[in-house]
Amino acid sequence: MKEKVQMSIEEAERLGIMKQVDKKILTLRRASEELGLSLRQMKRIRKRYLSDGEIGLISKKRGKQSNRKIPDDIRIRAVGLMGDVYRGFGPTLACEKLKERDGITASAETVRKWLINAGMWAPKRSKSKRVYQRRARRSRFGELLQGDGSSHDWFEGRNDKCVLLQFVDDATSKITAAKFVSVECTEGYLELLSEQLEKHGRPLAIYVDKHSVFRVNREELKKGVGSTHFGRVLKDLEIELICAHSPQAKGRVERKNGVLQDRLIKEMRLRGISSMEEANAFLPQFVDTLNEKFGVAPANPENAHRALRQQDYLKRIFAKKDIRKLSKDLTFQHQGALYLVQEATPNRLRHAQVEVLWRIGEPIVVEYLGKQLQYKKWSEILYEQPTILDSKGIEANGWMSKQTKKPGKSHPWR
Repeated sequence: MKEKVQMSIEEAERLGIMKQVDKKILTLRRASEELGLSLRQMKRIRKRYLSDGEIGLISKKRGKQSNRKIPDDIRIRAVGLMGDVYRGFGPTLACEKLKERDGITASAETVRKWLINAGMWAPKRSKSKRVYQRRARRSRFGELLQGDGSSHDWFEGRNDKCVLLQFVDDATSKITAAKFVSVECTEGYLELLSEQLEKHGRPLAIYVDKHSVFRVNREELKKGVGSTHFGRVLKDLEIELICAHSPQAKGRVERKNGVLQDRLIKEMRLRGISSMEEANAFLPQFVDTLNEKFGVAPANPENAHRALRQQDYLKRIFAKKDIRKLSKDLTFQHQGALYLVQEATPNRLRHAQVEVLWRIGEPIVVEYLGKQLQYKKWSEILYEQPTILDSKGIEANGWMSKQTKKPGKSHPWR
């Protein structure tokens, strides 16, 4: 009785070629060309076929353990680490950390199978995503920066939620500046811009969303206000401001947010980082590593960043500017406080309009016709200024819960 032979598709193809050689339809040289093998290898296969028959074409490794199989003790140790130290890590990141920190070398696919078998990872089905038209990258580094703020639980409950602001270069996908702040606001973006200017210089353009930091709202338009403070700063620095219509339009920075929400969070967990101060101190090191790993070379090696000019005095450019009219006794009000201008010839300044330059946490500067004036602040506060926040600011301060209660079926609005 003939022994039943289980063959792979490749082995069955070799059997068909051998039968053609038996019938002298093909020569060995022609058969080797058909199978994509050398003539020497073909002669060895023919020899095994003639001595053992069809069984000689079956691989001798069939049913045997692979020489490259990772030992069970190492696999058990790796799964234990992924369930404890690397809890929640995806296969790719877990694979990197196992090799970097524990000396366990395994492919990402092997790690994925370990996680699935241990019940720590669910296989993902590919979804049909909406297709958006591709936009070619800018050719030069610094030609266009994409900016965004990501509000997230960056410390996984070890501290309050905060916002990570970042600029990503469109040509290279590299993060040029990043900073943790408590709320997405103008001051935070000015600090981020200052870091960008000091490190790289002035980019040609910045691409952002329609947040109120960048784009004036309807009420301000009614008052004739055409640009925000951040917009005026960029105009003074000759940096073009572009607002995107959708998140997909600035997809490069949006995808970078996803990478940071995965890798940065887990890296800070491993290092025990639980505050914004510690996170901001660690960010430069992490960003350099991330840029080296995921950055791409620009199509044009020329750097489009421009150096700061002599007139670019950042402290003055970044300051907000308000106009105040002095009273007869040279006093004016600003931010709920009363100030008295001290001048040797007070009569010439009565009812004059002065410019007040100010930033949060810093003393104001009072100027008249480009000349700085001395002033004295009165101790009493005339009135308390109400706090003005947008929806993102309200959420960051915890004044409004993100989870809204769904009305019941009997609610009168339904």
